[in-house]
Amino acid sequence: MNARRVARGTAFAAALLVAGAGLTAVPANAAGGTVGVRETVCAQDLELRVKPQGARMGTLHKPQTFLVKEIHGEWVFGFAYGDINHDGWVQDGWFC
Repeated sequence: MNARRVARGTAFAAALLVAGAGLTAVPANAAGGTVGVRETVCAQDLELRVKPQGARMGTLHKPQTFLVKEIHGEWVFGFAYGDINHDGWVQDGWFC
């Protein structure tokens, strides 16, 4: 087996591992939140959490809305409208 074939096989295997890990690509039209704005969820499912990376409280679905109150790095705190109607944290970058 030549080195190119091995490299291509390794890259393909790595891509399969990433896909199998359940990682979702950010939609092309997704954007970060803005404080004071009621943003529309662009992701199919966006988990609302009690704290950044904390326990899950519920799921926002596209096109439900989220009022951004604070931004802390890659996490956003605010009010989730729709089925949840509660304050919580979501990962930033999943708004339209």
